Amino acid sequence: MDSTSRHPNTALDLALLLALATLWGGSYILIKLGVATIPPVTLIAARTAIAGLLLLAIMRARGVRMPTDQMTWRRFTFQACLNSVIPWTLIAWGERMVDAGLTTILNSASPIFTFLFTAVITHHEAATPRKLFGVVAGMAGICLIVGVDAFRDVGTGIVAEIAIVAATICYACAAIFGRGFKELDPMAPAAGSLIAGAAILIPVSLALERPWTMSASTNSLLALVTLAVVSTALAFVIYFRLIQTLGSVGTTAQAYLRVPIGVALSVLLLGERLSPTAWIGLACVVIGVAAMTIPARRIATA
Repeated sequence: MDSTSRHPNTALDLALLLALATLWGGSYILIKLGVATIPPVTLIAARTAIAGLLLLAIMRARGVRMPTDQMTWRRFTFQACLNSVIPWTLIAWGERMVDAGLTTILNSASPIFTFLFTAVITHHEAATPRKLFGVVAGMAGICLIVGVDAFRDVGTGIVAEIAIVAATICYACAAIFGRGFKELDPMAPAAGSLIAGAAILIPVSLALERPWTMSASTNSLLALVTLAVVSTALAFVIYFRLIQTLGSVGTTAQAYLRVPIGVALSVLLLGERLSPTAWIGLACVVIGVAAMTIPARRIATA
């Protein structure tokens, strides 16, 4: 039975969306701590391997069987490339040459691409005017929160910027492709895609970064474990559940929520201050996310 026929629980879905945005919004701090002494590909490989193995253990304890057919695992591998292997690598490389503010804006554009692909190509869910309004309002809010000054260096690192945009497009495609796992327990595609991603990344890490030679600090190792368990294993289970309930466009709305959450963490932990335009931007983000999610749930019950 298609997910759109399930009884909705809008409050729970919105709470999970906020939780997902928080888990992934906080991952930027953890990644920054991790790469301080752990090479980037090695960090990503360990992140996916730890998270995947943890989910496999939980699935076994729950009595949930992992699919064993080759077709499903090919789909897991493709999902891994779209959702972790390619985008995480591109972003890690691109951030060396692109300022954080501009990276945030570019990386938050996945709802735009998801909406466009849905409206023009896949037609797998209704691309309504309200969703379009939500996409535009959310992106405007991101620009106001981060600040227009983030655009001042556009074009100076054009290749890196293209890499980050390509990663964003991968996220959009992953949200659409991920709907094809609706017949599985949400933990199955989460664990399967992570294990498949680790199988790709570990050989690359061994060949390029020789991780056995690194001297990782305690802070980096703690950041890696937290990143794997909380911001990856738990987050991926929530992600695959929301794709089936909120849909592709609604789920990618968390990309907008990550920015104000990240800003809030900076205010609370680092003592930074918000500009007046940031408060306006936050309101735009909230309105945009509501437009992309709540209308979709109402349509689902029609």
